[in-house]
Amino acid sequence: MPTLVRAALLLAVLSTPYSVLRAADWTRFRGPNGSGLVEDAAVPLKWSKTENVLWKVEVPGLGHSSPIVVKGRVILQSATSDGTKRMIICYDANTGETKWTKTLTGQKVPVHAKSSLASCTPTSDGERVYTVVWDGQALAVHAFDLDGNDAWTYSLGGYVSQHGAGMSPVAHGGKVYIHYDQDKDKEQGKGKAPIPVPNPAQLVALDAKTGAKAWVAPRKAFRACSASPLIRELPGGKTEVIVSSTAGLTGYDPEDGQVNWDWEWKFSGQALRTVGSPILANGVIVAPSGDGGGSRAMVAVTPGPMPKLLWEKTKETPYVPGPLVKGDHLYWVTDGGVAFCVELKTGKQLWSERAFPNLSKGTYVHSSPLLINGHIVAVAETGRAIVFKATPEKYDLVEENDIGEVVEASLAVADGKLYLRGATHLFCIGKK
Repeated sequence: MPTLVRAALLLAVLSTPYSVLRAADWTRFRGPNGSGLVEDAAVPLKWSKTENVLWKVEVPGLGHSSPIVVKGRVILQSATSDGTKRMIICYDANTGETKWTKTLTGQKVPVHAKSSLASCTPTSDGERVYTVVWDGQALAVHAFDLDGNDAWTYSLGGYVSQHGAGMSPVAHGGKVYIHYDQDKDKEQGKGKAPIPVPNPAQLVALDAKTGAKAWVAPRKAFRACSASPLIRELPGGKTEVIVSSTAGLTGYDPEDGQVNWDWEWKFSGQALRTVGSPILANGVIVAPSGDGGGSRAMVAVTPGPMPKLLWEKTKETPYVPGPLVKGDHLYWVTDGGVAFCVELKTGKQLWSERAFPNLSKGTYVHSSPLLINGHIVAVAETGRAIVFKATPEKYDLVEENDIGEVVEASLAVADGKLYLRGATHLFCIGKK
């Protein structure tokens, strides 16, 4: 690459918060600031059960926790099939060799057929790994150093949801943020939760080094939500933490949890959950919501002291997969496998295409797509993946891949490699 071009690219990265020139680490759910964006020409867009698979390793137990990658380590959460154990497992990113495993006790309780007992994706600040673990009754945040040594544990308390726990924490600026949101009815499946449940909706901030509570911000409780927080940079070098839930979108001061602004989400029918996480797209917050009955809503809101709703869509938007942005255009793939492109600022639809035409009844897209070098990579529950260009002109399919097993987790990218968790294996996909 010519020197002037390289310098221009570097300047663009440094001037755009959370952009990535080369994804050296993937330290949270959906990567840098939850954006799902990758600029790394080494990542292959073509693979199969054998093609461009550098290694694969059998993952013990079951779980939908997505992998993260930090300093040559791939880390995810799993649970034994009998539900009695929760496992945080660390693999060597280059070889797939297991470096360490932390095992915690748990119990088997009812969860949604498309959920698991280990659906929370870890996060890392490069010094420690933080993960939310649900033992079937209560939630706790566990911190380990990168070699698997215990650092601290913080008990959040009881947890109630008909689907199971799925919130993924975010580490930023010396704190760990947990969107601790649950159902109001204090019912867990058909039985009552034996662990006391605090305020059913909170944003919790913990000191990353010690695990001490920094602050707790109560939120209005409706239904259990699992959308991950994101960080927004403000003038003067300050930041704020933004959370999306049934209650709406809120920006918090990371120092003390004071509310900077709040936008209330008003639904015409039943209040919906935020399972898919919001993204920050060119100064606009885009947040999806929905429920298992098929109701959907996605909003685009400009954040700030006077937040403004730019548009809302109540049909054909995703419930579980998150959206993506490139330039002035927004892209998503619905749970049913239909791809869309709309204008970011207006919501005007430019095109739609059934990207996964042969999904059988009860089979969906749960994995959040990635935008890799201008190409969108989406994986269905069947393990089939499609790659299409992120362009507003038309749906332009580039590749079709199949990993050969069920995929519920979202992908991770680091150092030119793509990490894909299937039902039984973790795959490292890269150019040989």
